[in-house]
Amino acid sequence: MKRLSTLTISLTLLILFCVAPLQAAPKYLFKVATLAPAGSVWIEQFDKFAASITKETGGEVAFRIYPGGVMGDDQAMIRKMRVGQLQGGGFTMTGVSMQVPDFRVLGIPFLFESYDEVDYVRNGLMPDFMQKFRENNLEIVAMTEVGFIYAMSTKPIDNYIKFKDTKNWSPTGDPISEAFMKTLGITPTSLTIPDVLSSLQSGLVETVYNSLYGSIVMQWFTKAQYIVDFPYGYAYGVFALDAKKFNKLPPAHQEIIHKAASTYFPILLAETRKSNEESQQVLKERGNTFLTLDKETIGILREKRDLAMKQMIPDAVSEQIYNKTIELLDEYRGSK
Repeated sequence: MKRLSTLTISLTLLILFCVAPLQAAPKYLFKVATLAPAGSVWIEQFDKFAASITKETGGEVAFRIYPGGVMGDDQAMIRKMRVGQLQGGGFTMTGVSMQVPDFRVLGIPFLFESYDEVDYVRNGLMPDFMQKFRENNLEIVAMTEVGFIYAMSTKPIDNYIKFKDTKNWSPTGDPISEAFMKTLGITPTSLTIPDVLSSLQSGLVETVYNSLYGSIVMQWFTKAQYIVDFPYGYAYGVFALDAKKFNKLPPAHQEIIHKAASTYFPILLAETRKSNEESQQVLKERGNTFLTLDKETIGILREKRDLAMKQMIPDAVSEQIYNKTIELLDEYRGSK
């Protein structure tokens, strides 16, 4: 009887396991990729964002993320979206601007002096960005941020001459950066972000540009040990979905995604800025040296920036979006 009872219980459990309903697959699955490394604040916050949407939609909408550039650079991600292999991505400004050129306007070197200025101008331009992305079959879910970026080099660079005499990197597909450097008499080496670390290690490039936190998570700081303590520019990105896929969602689900974005991405913004602030001390403790630019060099860089922009309009950015950016910036500074 004891053996029979044990057998009966085992059979019952087996039957219950076999007939129990499996967790339903999501009705709408978005496969998204990003260059952001696994374990970074960007991925951690995205996971929370995605989990909230799955919960709020009763499991009908889910996201599968591929971090760390495993799906290739921005352009590779765009191509995979076009053939349906991906349905979204976290894109850098440089990469996605090859599809939406006006999006690169906030990345003009030496444009902003504070995050308050960035926030004011970005919010003012958001309707324009939304429209431009939709024209290219992309739905902006949220803008993301790398933060203020700094020149980082394998050699000390604290003036114009030293800056000019190093092997500079410019991101592939960033005409503004290339034009700016050429006005300085520099011919930069164009590389995608995943190729930068190996190029620093080989000596192909000596001066690169990243946020303080980004230089740590991407390990650039291990080679580029000298950091100019003056922001070179502002780096940002966007989390966007394939518009056709997004538009197939019920309106209620679309609203849930945008509502979740308005909750979680501001938290991500704050976390990113906090990480950048804390990273300066971390870098100092790890032996990196922060250098101060002289005023003459700063003046030259800003003068060359203006010259480069005259050459870049309207090919790199439209005159309309550039003028609106400057108007918003002047408006903010005037209010202060």
